[in-house]
Amino acid sequence: MIKRLLLVFVLLAVIIGGWLWSAYQSALHEPVVKESGHLIEIVKGDSFRKITAKLQAQRLDIDSFWFKLIAYQNKVTDKLKTGEYALTPGMTMPDLLALFVSGKVKQYSITFPEGITFKQLVQMIAANPNLRHTLENSDDQAIMTRLGDKQKHPEGMFFPETYFFAKHSSDLDLLRRAYARMQRVLQQEWQNRQEGLPLQSPYQALILASIVEKETAVAEERAQIAGVFIRRLQKGMLLQTDPTVIYGMGERYQGNIRYRDLKESTPYNTYVIKGLPPTPIAMPGQDAIHAVLHPIEDGSLYFVARGDGSHVFSESLREHNRAVNKYQKKRR
Repeated sequence: MIKRLLLVFVLLAVIIGGWLWSAYQSALHEPVVKESGHLIEIVKGDSFRKITAKLQAQRLDIDSFWFKLIAYQNKVTDKLKTGEYALTPGMTMPDLLALFVSGKVKQYSITFPEGITFKQLVQMIAANPNLRHTLENSDDQAIMTRLGDKQKHPEGMFFPETYFFAKHSSDLDLLRRAYARMQRVLQQEWQNRQEGLPLQSPYQALILASIVEKETAVAEERAQIAGVFIRRLQKGMLLQTDPTVIYGMGERYQGNIRYRDLKESTPYNTYVIKGLPPTPIAMPGQDAIHAVLHPIEDGSLYFVARGDGSHVFSESLREHNRAVNKYQKKRR
């Protein structure tokens, strides 16, 4: 009788052991994420049980016992990093744990186009729901002070490109990255600049690059337009560029520049002031900065828009007036 009971017990132990082994292997290898779109955010203070509950709340096939056992075996129960994670189909429980330990959180992006102003940049940042907003009610100078640059106006000081960030990253950290990127690009371009330019500092190059950026969207024309402005500076001529007038008008600009606007004395009206305006008027890209520091030397001093985004360049005022009559006044 005893032998039979022992045999039954052994058989039961083998069956249970086999079942447990099979369940353990399933826990290791069976996908628990079946479809895309699952996000989980681990916040500071979340216990392992809380994290498990968050996964189960998304209807993932997470078994609490096996999930915790696998975590204990891998000694990661206290190594799961905070952040928001995107789960991909086919992930197993060990995959989830490895992801949470890696800290490879979901990345969001924001793109700052070339030619936007600092005001537009701040509006884009303020409207992004995935950033942590710390700059509300901060004026321009306060922002620059927090970035460690008390001397400069913020206009043009941030590099236009796409930036990736984790959820709840601060708006100030994003600005700090864009600011540092602009400093690196500007210094690199300045060190490789063409000789004999009438620019005394990288900041002056940035100012002129912002004007070039606003004057044309045609990449092939940037160096040619930069050449016109460089020669005008060398000859002591007024730059006479509309984008600076528009910038100086601020909120008063409603789509048209009137004759009296060209005569108004503002720090940015290059129809009145000699040389460069005091600050950039927008965020220039690297191509515009490069163009200013490597302008085309073709002798042109004037240009006028054709109406299709491109320009006609002229060396003399007479040629320029003919082009104005043809393309702006629609006369031949």
